[in-house]
Amino acid sequence: MPGAERLFDVPIGAAISLFLALAALDHLVTSTVLRGRYEAGLRSGINRFRWVEYSFSATIMILLICFYGGITGITAVIAIAGANVAMILFGWVQEAVNPPGRTATTMLPFWAGCIAGAAPWIAITVNLAGSETVPGFVYGIFFSLFAFFISFAVNQWLQYREVGPWRDYAFGEKGYLVLSLAAKSALAWQIFAGSLAT
Repeated sequence: MPGAERLFDVPIGAAISLFLALAALDHLVTSTVLRGRYEAGLRSGINRFRWVEYSFSATIMILLICFYGGITGITAVIAIAGANVAMILFGWVQEAVNPPGRTATTMLPFWAGCIAGAAPWIAITVNLAGSETVPGFVYGIFFSLFAFFISFAVNQWLQYREVGPWRDYAFGEKGYLVLSLAAKSALAWQIFAGSLAT
């Protein structure tokens, strides 16, 4: 872009530490001082703590993927962050409007979240497709994290379609916990192996 200037540098190591620390903080407070509120929420079919933590940690993660995919313009970064936060908040709304004991289930927030969440991945795909050279580990990050992000949506869809063991809200909650740990670990290790270790 003509006349474009660097606004700031993103310390990759610090960014990785931040999204991992946010997850650790979430688990710490929900297992100690806020455990009662967390468990009461689960009985009501909602985990507000998850959605708040994901709004920050998943957005940091998608922005790191964008940076490695060559998207660094500040306006694009802001738009992608906004789309990702919207996706997370639609997930929160999905839980809020479908409490246990409901007589009908609406999937409208879920599908709205899927549309919002697709935007960053479409942008990254377009940027990667238009790049002359892309390091192999960047493709690894792209495909593996895309699969993880999709898995979160599949987990929620199974919950609200009450498929098999997902009829139990707690089963879906365990799914979120496992997917969160796996996705964050995969991104951290791939970035470390691909760039920080060189």
